Amino acid sequence: MARQARKKSTTGIYHIMMRGINRQNIFEDQADCIRFLYTLKQYKEISGYQIYAYCLMGNHVHLLLKVGEEPLEQVMRRICGSYVYWYNWKYQRIGNLFQDRFKSEPIENDSYFLTALRYIHQNPLKAGLVKNIEDYQWSSIREYTHISELVDSNCALKMFNADREKAVISFIQFCKTVSNEQCLEMEDKRLLSDPEAIDLIKHVCRVKGASDLQKLDKAVRNEYLKKLKEEYHLSIRQIERLTGINRGIIFNA
Repeated sequence: MARQARKKSTTGIYHIMMRGINRQNIFEDQADCIRFLYTLKQYKEISGYQIYAYCLMGNHVHLLLKVGEEPLEQVMRRICGSYVYWYNWKYQRIGNLFQDRFKSEPIENDSYFLTALRYIHQNPLKAGLVKNIEDYQWSSIREYTHISELVDSNCALKMFNADREKAVISFIQFCKTVSNEQCLEMEDKRLLSDPEAIDLIKHVCRVKGASDLQKLDKAVRNEYLKKLKEEYHLSIRQIERLTGINRGIIFNA
């Protein structure tokens, strides 16, 4: 079946979502997040796009972006290709990292532009990662409180007030307002706490303790590691922390 043609935005603005292949994590530590943001900034200067919002969420990314000199597909090839090259080098892996085709939806008016902004910034809140959206380190919400080289905040702030300080207060309050608005969805599941993940590992792997996974036959162990990653969406970092198994072994399982 042929793929459905991507809808074009008359404004050039898109809400974009990229997810890890097989829902695997694409950010294992802070350095990964920093590198991805560096990549966004690097190609912003080359491709001429504008970033209005971002949120890095472990196994997926949300962006609110306006294309400039280059079409959306070329922009995303640059961003994804550069980050995957670095990620594969860092973790000594090969192959794809992102699901083959990113999702996008056109933003055609100011109302939906603000809806997408709020939706993106509320992702960590709805996933149960924070109780206050301003506490999440890897979204653009904090970049609206000061001048940022990456995020073009004026486009949204001027919709609230001509005075920047007043606009920031109103914008943050707007983003904090609880909303059930739906934009691009990916059926994310709440991340498990360590005690919950330990119980899951013991049940799935039929062991008395999470560290007992080390004692299993290599082939059996790797099959369980694969299942924990792909079916139950535990992060490599969490599995490593709870089982004591080397990160490289978990990656390659």
